[in-house]
Amino acid sequence: MPTKKIVIKAAAKLATKSAPKLATKPASKVSSTKGIVKTVPVKAVSKEDAGLPLSVVIRRRIEAQKARFHANDNIAAFIKPGELDGLVDEVAEKMQAVLESLVIDTESDHNTQNTSRRVAKMFVKEVFNGRYIEQPTLTKFPNVSRLNELMIIGPITVRSACSHHLCPIMGRIWIGVLPSKESALIGLSKYSRLTEWVMCRPQIQEEAVVELADMLEKKIKPIGVAIVMDADHFCMQWRGVKDRDSKMVNSVMRGAFLKDSNLRREFLSLLEKR
Repeated sequence: MPTKKIVIKAAAKLATKSAPKLATKPASKVSSTKGIVKTVPVKAVSKEDAGLPLSVVIRRRIEAQKARFHANDNIAAFIKPGELDGLVDEVAEKMQAVLESLVIDTESDHNTQNTSRRVAKMFVKEVFNGRYIEQPTLTKFPNVSRLNELMIIGPITVRSACSHHLCPIMGRIWIGVLPSKESALIGLSKYSRLTEWVMCRPQIQEEAVVELADMLEKKIKPIGVAIVMDADHFCMQWRGVKDRDSKMVNSVMRGAFLKDSNLRREFLSLLEKR
């Protein structure tokens, strides 16, 4: 009988050693601030970055590549899947601190109880999402008909915010394109999508139109590109001088539009009729 018990124990021990280990989900770190609960999977954080705010982790990735991350830059290449939700959590937590510093009672004021999260989601996933998402796909078509006549797209509605005060910039953009026979063509809606992607960031109008012109030149390779932007700036209408009627209009002319005064005049005269 003792021999039998020894054999059974040895077999059980052997079975335990040879049995496959079951995969277990990594634990999560949970933090809570004023009703905001943030859960960050441990597997998404390296040993070096453990315990750091997600914004710091992303910033370190960018700095490691010596890349720029100004307000109007796109940083989608440095953000991993699922991290935008974590960024919303972090911004909401810090926005809650801003509301408290403004002496707003978010606990008893039902209108502001969830304001910090609403603002965080608005910044990251809506009004500034041009910083955090990849450039929209621009399907290009060969210029089969060898078109080389002036095309005007617009007005395209613009919604942005100034980098100085994060106040809204609301306006319109017109794009003029003079393709060559060898130029690529893109779908009409792609002009609007690319414009929105560039403008959905804290911007300065003068820089935004240049950035848009650069992208169109690179993608289409036309003979000429022209852009005119007409916008209201709430940093001047809502605050400061509070001038409701002032607008800013600026233009960028490239290639044939810059060299050919007749072409430039035709483009601008057609805008006046719209």
